[in-house]
Amino acid sequence: MFLSLSIICLAVALLLAQVNKMTAKPIAEAKALKLQNAIGEVVPEFNNDPVAESYMIVGEGGDSLLVYPATKDDEVVGFAISSSANGFAGEIQIMVGFDMDDKVVNYEILQHAETPGLGSKMGDWFKDIESNSKSIIGRDMSLGALAVKNDGGDIDAITASTITSRAFLNAINKAYSAYSGSKTDSYSSATTDIEDNNDN
Repeated sequence: MFLSLSIICLAVALLLAQVNKMTAKPIAEAKALKLQNAIGEVVPEFNNDPVAESYMIVGEGGDSLLVYPATKDDEVVGFAISSSANGFAGEIQIMVGFDMDDKVVNYEILQHAETPGLGSKMGDWFKDIESNSKSIIGRDMSLGALAVKNDGGDIDAITASTITSRAFLNAINKAYSAYSGSKTDSYSSATTDIEDNNDN
């Protein structure tokens, strides 16, 4: 009996290892495609490879965020930033894009475990451009951090999902902090390039 169980366990282990090996590449490719699509949805039109040019930057809260610079014909047009915050049921991961005028271009929810029909509404709730009290699209982040009305801000929280709304806006604010650092770096690099060209 012991020998039979050992053989069965070994066979199952080998089978699982093979299945894992076969599915690893398609899963990785699907994740890469999802990432590329998310970046394309949240920044102005670009013709570089933001993923290949991505880098980490530390925001105000000390969190390291991934920044994906979007350029068109070597001119920076915006930044897509991967950010996260703890919501009601776990971590919320988003991709948010900013143009060079400090404005939110768009966002995409990458992952969450919020309550269906409640917190899960964040995917559309904060894109409702017909409601200025909901939408963050086009918001000038240089005017101040985003907050729900319960916390003194001007954003309507998702009905019955204030915790999720706070977490979502916190992730946006963290992303903007990273954006500010990236924008400053890009302007510094551009200035350095101009000065170098003038010296030649």
